[in-house]
Amino acid sequence: MAATEIQATTDAAGLAALIARAAGDAGGSARGLPPVEKWNPPFCGDIDMEIRADGTWFYMGTPIGRAPLVRLFSTVLRRDEDGKTYLVTPVEKVGIRVVDAPFVAVEMNAVDQEGEPLLTFRTNVGDVVEAGLEHPLRFVIHGENSELKPYLHVRGRLEALVSRPMMYELVERGERLEINGRTMFCLRSGGVTFPVMPADELDALSR
Repeated sequence: MAATEIQATTDAAGLAALIARAAGDAGGSARGLPPVEKWNPPFCGDIDMEIRADGTWFYMGTPIGRAPLVRLFSTVLRRDEDGKTYLVTPVEKVGIRVVDAPFVAVEMNAVDQEGEPLLTFRTNVGDVVEAGLEHPLRFVIHGENSELKPYLHVRGRLEALVSRPMMYELVERGERLEINGRTMFCLRSGGVTFPVMPADELDALSR
């Protein structure tokens, strides 16, 4: 797939076809995810594609309304050490814009597994991820209003922003634990404890 082909593509369906052909030529399978972390293609420039904070994908200023197209694009996403996000095929790499996180966690299931809580999330593009050692949760206090934003590691360097309804569910499942001599508000999943913030700071935010 040549760079000139991407630059000449004027709709998301055409771009998706190019990506699908390139992956197919490299022996890609419809099952599972392509091994994008193993590919080292040349950088072929940026394209006018953006993932908004709510998880909506835009191409050339127009929302991509077809879920299969978004799913296809999501399977070849990669965030590199330079902090930028790319669509990657075996033969080339193109840059896109990501406003916040590339994925959004839109559903959560909480169960007890062998006496330990286990939180399983589904993303807006169909990934199902169990929070734990391999897929940690992290928490950021953001903005002037001190908004709590939870993120879940999905794969590679890619994360999902936990949607606001899911965030409230997470807070309801939190507990106060002593960590290094300080009372922390925490979440547990998959045998791992994830500190959210000091309990006194959470109390101050709740007033």
